[in-house]
Amino acid sequence: MKQQTIKKGLLLFVALLTMNLASAQTKIGSVTLPNSTSFNGEELVLNGGGIRKKAFFKLYSAGLYLKSKSGDASSIINADETMAIKMEITSKLVSSDRMKSAVNDGFDAAMNGDTSSLSSEIEKFIGFFSEEIVKGNIFDITYQSGRGAVIYKNGKELGVIPGMKFKKALFGIWLGEDPADDNLKDGMLGK
Repeated sequence: MKQQTIKKGLLLFVALLTMNLASAQTKIGSVTLPNSTSFNGEELVLNGGGIRKKAFFKLYSAGLYLKSKSGDASSIINADETMAIKMEITSKLVSSDRMKSAVNDGFDAAMNGDTSSLSSEIEKFIGFFSEEIVKGNIFDITYQSGRGAVIYKNGKELGVIPGMKFKKALFGIWLGEDPADDNLKDGMLGK
């Protein structure tokens, strides 16, 4: 009798642990994103996420991480606080050249066609996508208060670009008035 009680207790413990682990993640398309992450010693929560599509192709799944949830794109873009966009590549169609071109287009849209004031920063950022990109690669595009935009590929830091002006343009790619993908923007804002 005592052995059955211990066995039931153990099964209950395992079931609760499994439920807690499952609720610590969110499924976005074929990708599972953590509900929280940390950068620069600051804990961030998943604000929302979605899938970047072009035509009929799902290119990547992405989540926006903030210190506290918000649905206000303008406030997020203008906030001088740590935040991140986690992107997992889900298509073989995403190559280094295509990513560079898409990023260029994104900055152009975010800055209403006038990227001249940030041309050297944009060139440096685009350089972060020079190495081969394959399905399953994870990019963390972060803004870390006091450091600037810090970019990671598969957990490895690629570089830092300081300045709020660059940060606003960078996050404007996904959250600006003319975002890369309207549905992805809505998803990131939790809508």
